Amino acid sequence: MLDFFAYILDLILEIQYWLKIKKRRKFEKENNLPKSIVWHPLTKPFLILFLIFIPILIVVSILRFSNEYEKKTTEKLTEISILLEDELKQNAFYPKDLKSIIRNNPLRKNICLDYYKNEFVYSVSKDSLNYSIIAIGKDQKLNTSDDIKITN
Repeated sequence: MLDFFAYILDLILEIQYWLKIKKRRKFEKENNLPKSIVWHPLTKPFLILFLIFIPILIVVSILRFSNEYEKKTTEKLTEISILLEDELKQNAFYPKDLKSIIRNNPLRKNICLDYYKNEFVYSVSKDSLNYSIIAIGKDQKLNTSDDIKITN
């Protein structure tokens, strides 16, 4: 029942709006005035909401995606770490280079690349029982604040 009354009220407001436009157009014709723009009553509130919504959307997206590099690279480093542990169980040592864990598996084709498409810096100790993997990050420089490092 309330929906019906809301619909009727909305219809009345629309009719008032269009009558106002008709009256204004008649006045413009009688006085030989150029057509003026008549805005719908909801135009101003929607414009204000839009101008408020856009900066909020930008701030939220920056905050949400600011650490996307760290998340995806850490996930990939964890996956590599698991594969390296499997290699240690099978061969009793870690591989000399990181590309050997790919083994013709198409799902592992890009496993050696971080979020910015840089190769990981992988090093193995002399006895092949310890390793270190470093993602060099956006600046593409080693040993800076944006590097992510995993060792065993």
